[in-house]
Amino acid sequence: MKNKLQTIDGDTLLNTPLPATRSIASNFIPEGLAIFGGAPKIGKSWLMLWLCVQIAKGENLWNFKTHKGTTLYLCLEDSYQRIQSRLAQITDEAPENTHFSTMSGIIGEGLEEQIEDFIAEHPDTVLIVIDTLQKIRRDINSSNQYGADYAEVGRLQTLAQKRHICIMLVHHLRKMKDTDPMNMLSGTTGLSGVADTIYVLEREKRTEKGAKLFCSGRDIETLELKLEFNTKTFLWEICDESFGEEVNLLDEIIETVHNYFLFSGSNHFCGTATELSIEIYKLTKKDIAPAVISKKLVCFHGQFCDLGYRLNFKRTHEKKLIEIDRICVDVSTDLIGEPTIVFGDASNAKENKINNRERENDYVYK
Repeated sequence: MKNKLQTIDGDTLLNTPLPATRSIASNFIPEGLAIFGGAPKIGKSWLMLWLCVQIAKGENLWNFKTHKGTTLYLCLEDSYQRIQSRLAQITDEAPENTHFSTMSGIIGEGLEEQIEDFIAEHPDTVLIVIDTLQKIRRDINSSNQYGADYAEVGRLQTLAQKRHICIMLVHHLRKMKDTDPMNMLSGTTGLSGVADTIYVLEREKRTEKGAKLFCSGRDIETLELKLEFNTKTFLWEICDESFGEEVNLLDEIIETVHNYFLFSGSNHFCGTATELSIEIYKLTKKDIAPAVISKKLVCFHGQFCDLGYRLNFKRTHEKKLIEIDRICVDVSTDLIGEPTIVFGDASNAKENKINNRERENDYVYK
């Protein structure tokens, strides 16, 4: 018996909340597989160490806000003595929720199980850095090296997406320059093809302190950041004067809807997107198109539920309704209740309750 192709129509897809992509650092590090490329001894490991510490503390990466959580740094080319020395040079206080290991298994031979075990012990894990990719690869002789690269590293992408974390692989660059920095990763394009996000740290000359960090991915905007390595603090510092505003984790429209509930003191809304738009304008004087509100609530419902809301979509014969309940007044505490998504005929709606502590592909993140 043939397997029937499963499809979803455009209208349903556009109006059905799906598990949202988790942001580890706003518009900078999303969940999924990331590859961080740079020339040998350029300072990649210093940057990776700082990333792990900042995210574990919940402090900004330059002007990017972070989602605080446990981090794991597999520093496979270093010793604990070297990591201890570097850690002491970049911070006076290392958080307990950042972990280090100088040894691990390799892909397909124990690494995935080690990562799963670590996440089981530390369920709030958000970032795992593996320095370097070559240390966890098998020796594969294949006539199709592209396919081999894609399939091997793809195992880590599957794991990252399954657990809603970022796995960042540190890698080297080719010696040959390219006008597109993303083409400078060593190996076949199978690596860049499977990666969700790519970062390339490049200097014009090794003797220079300054460098450019190119960032590109499926879930972030393409960025080019000007950095400079501070030889006194051993930190990469942003030196782009235009990069001044803090990049928020929250979508602007989601934040506006949240502020509407805060300012109004209301804990419930049920009506059309047009009616919600009117109410928001009355209170905040922000004019937001109804279609934009609907789309943002669907696409960023994970962010919205994180703020302490239950979001329902209902459809009658005449109109589409949005039902919002504010179920957690103090968003600094744990989310109360189980987020519920409803889509379909309001007279016979089926509720799909998802518990973020029990289901792997949840859309609410603590």
